[in-house]
Amino acid sequence: MSKILVTGCAGFIGSHLSQSLLNNNYKVVGIDNFDPYYNRELKESNLGEFINHPNFTFHELNLCNESDVREKLSDTFDCIVHLAAKAGVRPSIENPQSYIDYNISATRNLLDLMKDTDSKKMVFASSSSVYGNIPQTPWNEELDVSMPISPYAFTKKSCELMNHTYHHLYNLDFINVRFFTVFGPRQRPDLAINKFTRLLFEGKAIPMFGDGSTARDYTFVKDIVSGIIKSIEYITSHDKVFENMNLGNNSPVKLIDLINSIAEVTDQKLEIEQLPMQPGDVDITYADISKAQQMLNYKPQTSLKEGLKEFVDWYLKHKEIIKA
Repeated sequence: MSKILVTGCAGFIGSHLSQSLLNNNYKVVGIDNFDPYYNRELKESNLGEFINHPNFTFHELNLCNESDVREKLSDTFDCIVHLAAKAGVRPSIENPQSYIDYNISATRNLLDLMKDTDSKKMVFASSSSVYGNIPQTPWNEELDVSMPISPYAFTKKSCELMNHTYHHLYNLDFINVRFFTVFGPRQRPDLAINKFTRLLFEGKAIPMFGDGSTARDYTFVKDIVSGIIKSIEYITSHDKVFENMNLGNNSPVKLIDLINSIAEVTDQKLEIEQLPMQPGDVDITYADISKAQQMLNYKPQTSLKEGLKEFVDWYLKHKEIIKA
């Protein structure tokens, strides 16, 4: 039975991934530091879905603490899925050092652990934000991503580069999966779909930054998890692997269309407050997923409306503990 380490296992994507791995007969060791970026109770609720599974082990652990990393993660893992990170574009502009610490330095601690143990393979959670505002769309993995426009983005690109350095020096294997605007049940409270849903049910106006023409390649969390598991299967069955891989939906949705769709699904009255564009925001995210389709047989299945309905159902059951 393969053993997988999942960092950030109590978060949005990490909890879905851990649960899916356990359902597919993997052993999972999960770690999370319950970063106060949002409500701990919500993360504990995510974790509660599977924490008592016989093949799951949990450690509350800060990856910035190198001695704790080496003490508690000394097992041999068939693959490390590194999802833990300081999240959010706008907060990274206000406090870039914390993103350098929790994203770059924490990742370096994991890479040094890999170098010195028999855990030699990692699927690393990167982001579509590494593409910055490249006008050529859809974005493919061969594009120059040396022009990020937020500290969050440059930490993700820095980790991709650091992973390549360790691949070259120490023969470690990596797939850097670049996520495109993931949504669904358990989504962070600060993200647009969660925030807009909450405001609609509270009868408040939805803030729309810009004229509504910005677009995002919204990708349902179950499709992302499928792509991660396919990445695990690929990297554990191949050697000398270093790949950057888009995991998106290949179908951008304009902000105004997203807002209207949420209003339709929630059946709430819509009021929009138009505001200026925010620093660090990109105009569009648009994934070319042909590489993932070819190498991993990755096939997103969930439409925006289907995903929104699942999210709203979850939101209504958990709204008391959802706090921004």
